[in-house]
Amino acid sequence: MDFEALRKYSALHPKPAGLALQYGTAGFRSKAEQLDHIVFRMGLLAILRSKAVTATIGIMVTASHNPEEDNGVKLIDPLGEMLHPSWEEYATQLANAEEQDLQKVITEICQKAAVNLYKDASVFIGRDTRPSSEKLSQSVIDGIQVLGGQYHDYGLVTTPQLHYMVCCQNTQEQYGKATLEGYYEKLSKAFMELIKQSHCSGESQRHLKIDCANGIGALKLSEMKPYFPPEVVIHIYNDGTKEKLNHLCGADFVKVHQKPPGGLDMKPNERCCSFDGDADRIVYYYKDTAGHFHLIDGDKIGTLISIFLKELLAKVKQDFKLAVVQTAYANGNSTRYLQETLKVPVHCVKTGVKHLHHKAQEFDVGVYFEANGHGTVLFSKTAETKIRQLVKEEKDDEEREAAKMLENVIDLINQTVGDAVSDMLVIEAILALKGLTVQQWDALYTDLPNRLLKVQVADRRVIDTTDAERRALTPPGLQEKIDALVKKYKLSRAFVRPSGTEDVVRIYAEADTQENADELAHEVSLAVFYLAGGKGAPPQP
Repeated sequence: MDFEALRKYSALHPKPAGLALQYGTAGFRSKAEQLDHIVFRMGLLAILRSKAVTATIGIMVTASHNPEEDNGVKLIDPLGEMLHPSWEEYATQLANAEEQDLQKVITEICQKAAVNLYKDASVFIGRDTRPSSEKLSQSVIDGIQVLGGQYHDYGLVTTPQLHYMVCCQNTQEQYGKATLEGYYEKLSKAFMELIKQSHCSGESQRHLKIDCANGIGALKLSEMKPYFPPEVVIHIYNDGTKEKLNHLCGADFVKVHQKPPGGLDMKPNERCCSFDGDADRIVYYYKDTAGHFHLIDGDKIGTLISIFLKELLAKVKQDFKLAVVQTAYANGNSTRYLQETLKVPVHCVKTGVKHLHHKAQEFDVGVYFEANGHGTVLFSKTAETKIRQLVKEEKDDEEREAAKMLENVIDLINQTVGDAVSDMLVIEAILALKGLTVQQWDALYTDLPNRLLKVQVADRRVIDTTDAERRALTPPGLQEKIDALVKKYKLSRAFVRPSGTEDVVRIYAEADTQENADELAHEVSLAVFYLAGGKGAPPQP
């Protein structure tokens, strides 16, 4: 390793004094001007990771649904999955190392992770549309070149597209071609095959209004438009030409504020959806004839997909295990509907995509969605092989037809990560095949009224949780207090968990009415304030 070159280049990307950042589920995120040294060092880390696993690694420069002035960076492992947890530690160590310790930290990582420095290394780079992203991805390239690695810069791509490319590359293109055209062709072909199987076409043309959060989703959807069949008409709003990224729009805004985005004119009963800033989340919504806004979030998307898959799996007469993975934030009525009406097993895990993804891998077909609209479906190798075999060999028409549909879903869903474009096409295909309107989909179950709050505390680490974050172990007395409060309301539950990034405690409460959910959330927030070291004035109702 050329430590002289490392010293020279590192001096061009100096670490601001006293700045310490933590690599979390979303990688690093901060104000863009604080990230130059971080992305340079993540270029270095990607090369080390690539040498350690002898595969191509991805680096995405994005801060997803954060404001435009923020940015971030995350690494993508060989099969398009999140970076391995042990390497999250290395990322944090490398990012926070003082200039003079950089060489030492790199040497330590190489020893701990058994990195063979003589191996080849390659990295795929992508970025979102933020003004700061281009310069930051140049700093990534500096880091890669110092350690003599190869790279391919895809430029502007959605986060899920880069995950897809990395997976294609490392499966010798068994997963698909590692190009944007390859992505568009694979998805559009599977989508067209799927809707071709719809016997009742319902609407001859399907119109969908899409809020692209003034982000990368708009660019990529426009590129993909020529690949869509004529019966699907998409209308793109918030395309980034006029307004700021994620400002009063995007999936996160719609979910949190429970209202439509700016810049999109909704007529009654029109199907609309929103992507987030890097197009890895999606939520649907519509306005009824009385003008009321209805949100269809990740829970209801996961439910629709589960219904469809359950029907198809029953038709192919195989003993495949289907399960749904949720977090504690999933609406109680979605969990009830899945377990009691659909009779599908539901598993609850800690918040964070990596936990959901990991759990979903345990089943033949694992569906996971967070309420915020991030999710996908995973098919085990065994299930996928068997389904493709049935398409070729099954004599029974109905079973073969069902297997063919499943095969198209396998090709249409992005199994590496939640992907707004791919999820949207899956949803549109299911609605067409089942002849469902957006209102009928919404009517599957009614969400329990809920409220999210946060309380600032001196130190978030005083809260420790168990049971997939649904119960608090510390501070003493807090869980007992929450249990007593929950008993006062019908159909109620509440939980608290520390934020992964800041000294706040997040509170979730649901109950039979909005008034009760609000009251319960407020009472729990007071309990947190007094028992967990709240800062500032006590929460007001």
